[in-house]
Amino acid sequence: MATKALLGYRLNGSSPFHIYVIHGHFKLFSSTPSPTSHNDLEAQVRSLCEKPNPQFSEAVSLFDRAVDSNILLSESTGNFLVHNLTKAKNYDLAFSVYSKMTRVGISPRFLSLCSLVECFVNAHKPRYALGVIGLIMKRHYTINVFYMNLMLKGFCQNSEANMAIDLFREMRRNCVLPDSFSYNILINGLCKAKQLKEAMDLFMEMKVMNCHPNVVTYTTLMNGLCKDGRVDEAFGLLEEMKEKGKELFDEMLKMGISPNVFTYNCFTHNLCKNGHWKEASQMLNDMINIGIRPDVVTYTGLIDGLCRNGRATEASEMVNLMLEKGEEPSTVTYNVMINGLCKEGLVDEAIKILKMMTKKRKKPDVITYNTLLQGLCSVGKVDEAMNLLKLLWNDDFHVEPDAFTYNLLIQGFCKEGRLDDAVKIHSTMVAKGLLDSIRAYNILIDGHLNAGKIDKAMGLWKEAVNLGFVPNTGTYGVMINGLCKMHKVNVAKGLFSKMRASGIRPRVVDYNVLMASLCREHSLEQARRFSKLEQLDEAERAFDRMISRGFVPDAFVYDSLLKGYSSKGETEKIINLLRQMADKGVVLDSQVTSTILTCLCNISEDLDIMEILPSFPEATSKRTSITCNELLMKLDKLHPELELHVA
Repeated sequence: MATKALLGYRLNGSSPFHIYVIHGHFKLFSSTPSPTSHNDLEAQVRSLCEKPNPQFSEAVSLFDRAVDSNILLSESTGNFLVHNLTKAKNYDLAFSVYSKMTRVGISPRFLSLCSLVECFVNAHKPRYALGVIGLIMKRHYTINVFYMNLMLKGFCQNSEANMAIDLFREMRRNCVLPDSFSYNILINGLCKAKQLKEAMDLFMEMKVMNCHPNVVTYTTLMNGLCKDGRVDEAFGLLEEMKEKGKELFDEMLKMGISPNVFTYNCFTHNLCKNGHWKEASQMLNDMINIGIRPDVVTYTGLIDGLCRNGRATEASEMVNLMLEKGEEPSTVTYNVMINGLCKEGLVDEAIKILKMMTKKRKKPDVITYNTLLQGLCSVGKVDEAMNLLKLLWNDDFHVEPDAFTYNLLIQGFCKEGRLDDAVKIHSTMVAKGLLDSIRAYNILIDGHLNAGKIDKAMGLWKEAVNLGFVPNTGTYGVMINGLCKMHKVNVAKGLFSKMRASGIRPRVVDYNVLMASLCREHSLEQARRFSKLEQLDEAERAFDRMISRGFVPDAFVYDSLLKGYSSKGETEKIINLLRQMADKGVVLDSQVTSTILTCLCNISEDLDIMEILPSFPEATSKRTSITCNELLMKLDKLHPELELHVA
């Protein structure tokens, strides 16, 4: 009965282990199986790892059950399993088998230890892998360059380029000679770590060691130099790379190493990014002339560069060129183009790009739609944006709107004062389960405060908190700004205090808004009662706190402080503030310039504002602003009695 029950139980299973038991090898559960059954089991494990259809999970399952049943498989089979699992990149299973076999006394061989190195490297634990390397060497095995390269790659991928360099030197001392892969891995890691000098030193060492650089070496170095800004001053590694880059490119050609499309893409991308459109365009021509066909990445980089520099119309022409050359734009290409057009207010043209995209059956993604929605909302076409959302809901491409989509529309309706529509969109967003942050509430609160609806704004605040959202800097910021605009400065101060008590650091704009309101309300005396512990000692101390924390007050704050000081006759403070503004290179607009002149007229009875004003048109006619230092130098020259003492 027991045999039948066992046989019946095993028949319900389908794994190799079950089959093995069914065939009558009941001694599987014995600690001393027969040699035949033992050999059959090992053969089963090995056969499950064979190509073309390896069944690694079944092999591991069979191994585990054997071990759990006190069957000790041979070292050869255990190590074979670990090695093959690692080769197939089943790192978790490989590590599991390794752990189990060492726990039951199956000794790991060289290949298993090397496999463990690979497992740790791919688990982003290169220091553990280094420990295994130590164990391998302790057992007097020889480490080859392949495993050295694996370790170098592990450290570099883990942003530990210096550890990689130390290991590289140590391996050299242990007679493991690096190859071009070793150098390429290190050069790439150093470039990513922005250690360009060390990367260039390795490049020079590489040639001394007769380890010839290849296209990967040159491309990696040139891309690194570009990203470091050395191609910014220079012709992208083609014309102005005076230190090393140009020499690299020339040497690359002399050695017969042909730059490939990836090399050129690195160049064109960085040239466009840094505004060198002319040079990037020349590189495109060079590519075509030497028979390298630009790909979608090349064209997309150029289109992006043009759009970033406000040349969306030329970017459209580049799209047409791309199509003429038989290169199909990708979704990313179209998105870049749509974004560039929208930023320049050419929303109708951007919509044409979307139509072209769909006509070519190129699938738009949520970024495509969000970019267009943002463009429409920015020019006040909220209804068209809403229609686009409806199109999105019925889109054949099945693109799902995200939280950003709805936030854009909420913001668009709030900006237009259509709060009811904004609330409806918010309700739809909630119903679809897309309310993932307090951002939507911040927009709605701001919209209601701008409309003077304080009670509704406070209600939204409470609603957000009740839903478990924690007010952030944005929430406090829109509340403080809105309250100050409605001359509720005391309430704003209380909220500012609550913000700091909650451990949320105020932003420069929060200081600016509050200080400007205090000064505008002529409440410098009240500001002095603004206690340091609970709020601030005074508006001036808030100003000092801003400076000490590295915040830069805007022109509006300076303008407000000057007006406040002037209304109280604080001559010395006006002069000191002006000197501070000059030292910091504050750029003045016409409003602040006017305030400064008015303040100075109030200080000196001999100073006539009408006498000074004609002195400035020549300096400001070609621009809309002037630095505070320039203004004070002119005033000091004209009226030394003010004792401005500008350096």
